[in-house]
Amino acid sequence: MTLSPFAAPANYNLRTVLSKPLCFLLSVLIAIALVSPAAEAAGAKRKASKAPTAQKSKNGKAAKLAPRKGGSAVKGFKASKGMKGFKTKAGGKFKRVVYYVPAPPSVGLLSGLHNTPDPLALKSSVALVVDANTSQVLFEKNANTALPIASITKLMTALVVVEAHQALNEVLTINQEDVNLEQRVRSKLGMGVEMTRRDALQLALMASENRAANMLSRYYPGGKTAFVDAMNSKARQLGMSHSAFVEGTGLASANVASASDLVKLVKAAKQHSIIRELSTQAHYDMVDLSGQVRGFHTTNRLIANPNWDITLQKTGFINAAGQCLVMAANLDGRPVIMVFLDSAGKLSRLGDAQRVREWLAANPMAAVQAAPSSVRTNLESKVPTIAWSKTP
Repeated sequence: MTLSPFAAPANYNLRTVLSKPLCFLLSVLIAIALVSPAAEAAGAKRKASKAPTAQKSKNGKAAKLAPRKGGSAVKGFKASKGMKGFKTKAGGKFKRVVYYVPAPPSVGLLSGLHNTPDPLALKSSVALVVDANTSQVLFEKNANTALPIASITKLMTALVVVEAHQALNEVLTINQEDVNLEQRVRSKLGMGVEMTRRDALQLALMASENRAANMLSRYYPGGKTAFVDAMNSKARQLGMSHSAFVEGTGLASANVASASDLVKLVKAAKQHSIIRELSTQAHYDMVDLSGQVRGFHTTNRLIANPNWDITLQKTGFINAAGQCLVMAANLDGRPVIMVFLDSAGKLSRLGDAQRVREWLAANPMAAVQAAPSSVRTNLESKVPTIAWSKTP
């Protein structure tokens, strides 16, 4: 019998013929499945070794990226809200890696004022403490040097509003201009929030709310331009010869004054009981006209300290100004006014106040003047145009 060339042989088995390539393909897939996790883990380990890690900042405001061993810092890698970090198989969890950009130096630091020696080793480059009754200078350090004063500005804002005799129960409304002041900073005062002028004063003085302060200047007769004119007119009236104001919040670094000027401002503000009262409350629950309750706290921790008898206070901070503080307080029954400008470190202004207090307790009749600084009092050329506030 002759077979066709296309006929299958008698011992042909289709299952046998097909099983060989199927087995080969199956073995390849198994190999890939076994090798992939190991390769992925090795790759993740290499990435993790190069990932930057955050270091704690020395001044609490900035930190640098430190590379892991064998790695390097990632250029241009900045912190952002909601960032979860790198996910690696090696760690098994998300790791938050943050890169902090160092804060710009203050005007006082750029000018060398921090190099001025003083017997108390204060962290503030400018300080002035006077007897509120006699005006005797008890401690002085660069007291006539004009520097940015940040939210200390709000003390002048409150003084202008109060002396204009505007109705404290008049309802004011936060608008877009107020909101646009600080878009990068959280605030409980959103667009359209309504409150009385008294509440706005409370929040500006106690909690250093910039939107409240700007709103107060908008509702001044003649608007913000007239308000700024009134601020500078009041400064001249008080003899604040080293002072200048361009707006009512303190966000602009062009708002400048010397410590000796600010003593005069504190004395004038002390004459008004409402400013004394509103600036020294530790907490305030504001109920707006819609019935919503918003809680606010003082920016000065010493207010809640039972060892301090503070009758008026205001804090301030922007990068150009450093940490600032003015206070009127009774120290062992002696009324004093304390001014600290351009302090390095968030709590150092409070530490300087405590150091001065302890020194006065030990030396009640003493008076100290720090070594005179060679820095000129007019620092306008070193003052940036605007420096936005992060913490009051």
